[in-house]
Amino acid sequence: MVKLSVIVPFFNVQAYAPDTLRSLRANIREDFEFILVDDCSTDGTADLLRRAQEDIPGAVVHRHERNGGLATARNTGLDRARGEYLAFLDGDDWVAPGYFAELLARTESLGCDFVRTDHVQVERAHRTVRRVPHGRRGTVTDPRTGILPADRSTSVDYPYAWAGLYHRRLLDRGLLHFTDGLRTAEDRPWIWRLHRQADSFAVLGMLGVFYRRGVTSSLTQIGDVRQLDFIRAFDQVVEETTEDRDADALLPKAVRTYCAIISHHMGAIERFEPAVARQLKSRSSQALGRMPQAVLDAALDSMDVERATLLRRLRRRPVTAREVAAA
Repeated sequence: MVKLSVIVPFFNVQAYAPDTLRSLRANIREDFEFILVDDCSTDGTADLLRRAQEDIPGAVVHRHERNGGLATARNTGLDRARGEYLAFLDGDDWVAPGYFAELLARTESLGCDFVRTDHVQVERAHRTVRRVPHGRRGTVTDPRTGILPADRSTSVDYPYAWAGLYHRRLLDRGLLHFTDGLRTAEDRPWIWRLHRQADSFAVLGMLGVFYRRGVTSSLTQIGDVRQLDFIRAFDQVVEETTEDRDADALLPKAVRTYCAIISHHMGAIERFEPAVARQLKSRSSQALGRMPQAVLDAALDSMDVERATLLRRLRRRPVTAREVAAA
């Protein structure tokens, strides 16, 4: 019986994949499997993965013939996973030796649907500990307690799929798959769905995942149109939250977070290609128009003056028929 499936997508990470693969080798166990998904890499990543399949017990490679993005690659892994528990890792990150065995043991002792963990952010020579924004550690609780309050960072704002462990019953309930085709912010609808629909979760104060930030090939560093998928992702968050039994309580959080992300991207608009920057303005303006307007009014009133002013101007921005058709 496979106890744990670790799903690891790779795309053009030849320079970083060796670290990732070495860390998997330092985590082998006879009841662990490592599902390595090559999302149609065009560099030397595929060769590294072929060798890893031979060298790492429990490793199996699945290659996409077309690049589908991180969400699609993770779904490929989920469709092939056999484990009682599931974990994720990105192809340019790594984990400490024995990390998955310890994470599994601590999660099993709690018996909950999923756990969230802290992580170490790595940016060149600098390392920073990032904590799950949730006060209670090692205690099983209702995942909905990780959503509110609206005006503070909470567990639902810590969306990293690789910072946790998930029981297979969530997969069987249809809660672990990502929205296919999302190129960025794919983990936002995913983490909101987990916190709204799972039955139990806990936060573990353990470190072992090393998240490499500032990778030049990462979409967070690229200002092309794929970055705008955050709009589709947060549209989904708002739409699904609107249908929730506690919509009145949860929508202010969803809308306020959406506004904060729009403001963040608008504040860095110079890094986008000119045509994409224009799309960012028009599509963000349309997104503000789709939000529940009374909830949006309250969200803007609660934000600092600078961000609220930017968003109100964007909200009033005329949107042409051509922009609507292109959205």
